[in-house]
Amino acid sequence: MNLLIFSDLHGDVKALQRLVDTAADAYFVAGDLATFSRGLEKMGPILQTARAPVYVMPGNHESEADIAAFCGQYGFVFFHDRVVEIEGRHIAGLGYSNITPFKTPGEYSEPEFAERLKPWASLKPLILICHCPPLNTALDRAGEGLHFGSPAIKKFIEESQPEWFFCGHIHEAEGVSTTLGKTCAVNVGKRGYMLELT
Repeated sequence: MNLLIFSDLHGDVKALQRLVDTAADAYFVAGDLATFSRGLEKMGPILQTARAPVYVMPGNHESEADIAAFCGQYGFVFFHDRVVEIEGRHIAGLGYSNITPFKTPGEYSEPEFAERLKPWASLKPLILICHCPPLNTALDRAGEGLHFGSPAIKKFIEESQPEWFFCGHIHEAEGVSTTLGKTCAVNVGKRGYMLELT
């Protein structure tokens, strides 16, 4: 069972076509298919060509309502604040970013992140997919000394130690992988990451 996880396409139709042309058993979009929700209508028909289920969460550039409507229109699975079970694993998805200076439509405060993550602490084994990375890690490094991730997501990973963690949001960290305790963690970006469940 192969899961292809990717994020931050921001309207890049060629990158999306490359991803859906890659064979997988499920596709997980970890947010920001568009920029300020503009251009989602270009992305929907391309995603529809995927030959397996497509799970979509909002990034900070989309609202929950926008992605719920998008999923309803094109037949995708709405995957924000949701858990699915695949091959004996719990796969939990939480979109949005922490607060940014740009007033994007999909932002949570740190207490909101903590509250939404809390019910998943006991899920084992857990694969956690968030749009936003954890603070002060290789996954949220935007430049020398610049880190813009979430303290609440970091705390959850440290305490709950999911098997895998995937995110996007910080473009400069695209493709970076690290370990956070026992958790394997990747900023997938629009290159994507193929997770093989054995």
